[in-house]
Amino acid sequence: MARSPHVVHISWGRIDVEGLGPGKDFILYPGGGREWDWSENGTRHEPGIQPADVQEILDVGVTAVVLSRGMELRLRTMPETLELLRDHNVEVHVEETKAAVLLYNRLARTAAVGALLHSTC
Repeated sequence: MARSPHVVHISWGRIDVEGLGPGKDFILYPGGGREWDWSENGTRHEPGIQPADVQEILDVGVTAVVLSRGMELRLRTMPETLELLRDHNVEVHVEETKAAVLLYNRLARTAAVGALLHSTC
């Protein structure tokens, strides 16, 4: 399986991803990723990350997922999203964004990991 792209920089409002360039929010997975457009699924800080937001990651067969909560921990994750991931036997980590990036980069060295990263609040 292809490896997940490395996050080379994270700061307020900006994430730089190897091979993808800069953006504000990202969906990452083995072999690639893209900017995460919250309007696709109507995602908001509350109720948070929706099952539809993680489906793309599940479709590539990840074994672990890192979900960021934002820099100020305002982004939530719906319980149904966590349930969906666990139903697919995916290891789930929910962290503040900078901690999420560190964990994701570490896991990406050896695991089929995906991430949803939010660079602001």
